[in-house]
Amino acid sequence: MSKKIKSTGLYGALVLWAIVNLFPIYWMFTFSLKDNSEIFGSNVLGLPKDWLWSNYAEALGKGNMALYFFNSIIVTFLTIALTLLCSLMAAYALTRMEWRGRRTVRNIFMLGLTVPIHAAILPVFIMLRSFKMTNSYQALILPYTAFALAMAIMICQSFTENIPRELEEAACIDGCGVYGIFCRIILPLMKPALSTIAIFTFLQAWNELMFAVIFISDSRYRTLSVGIQTLSGAYTTKWGPIGAALVIATFPTLIAYGFLGKEIQKSLLAGAIKG
Repeated sequence: MSKKIKSTGLYGALVLWAIVNLFPIYWMFTFSLKDNSEIFGSNVLGLPKDWLWSNYAEALGKGNMALYFFNSIIVTFLTIALTLLCSLMAAYALTRMEWRGRRTVRNIFMLGLTVPIHAAILPVFIMLRSFKMTNSYQALILPYTAFALAMAIMICQSFTENIPRELEEAACIDGCGVYGIFCRIILPLMKPALSTIAIFTFLQAWNELMFAVIFISDSRYRTLSVGIQTLSGAYTTKWGPIGAALVIATFPTLIAYGFLGKEIQKSLLAGAIKG
């Protein structure tokens, strides 16, 4: 009997916790479909009386959110691709190959974890301006990749060290070279690590604001986070389109986590077992 009561209490607590976490998403979605009178007084928490899908059309059209969404997709996915490629190759070279200066290079990469993003704004801006790269996609992709590399290499190293060397030796006997071993043996076994890096890099690049504000002044290259900021200035008397822009910026993150959540859990579990 006491076991049943404990189980019921546990499920009740989990349901309550789920409601607390899901309520902001519900509120933001319904907020995006209301007008000012419902948002600020007559119907703050309920479903919209009139479902104003026109708020989304206004945000995407007049607010240029469609262009900003496209820019965010380009910047984010190229950052993820570059981070995965560089971190995988660097981690393999640092853990599996013997070469002079390996520990020094590893320590230099790990120093990246200690450098706050705010301290690098001025030198990065000067470098981008010297290479005439401000107001371009590269102005965001390269700094985002550079700041994501330290964590990504650390995750990749942790997984690569757990892969038995006998697999590589067997592949070598079968005639595989370094690139063959990397692509056919190491890469397939790194899926949980790649998923974890992808989702963390996605969150960093998709939500980043400071670099995007400082390095991009041309509206053609603005990302979603900057677009929402400018939208709040243009629509101070009409909050529905702002809610629609927030939904457009938030739901891709939830979808990405929905697809990669299991792999992230595997990655964290593997790290916990190793620790």
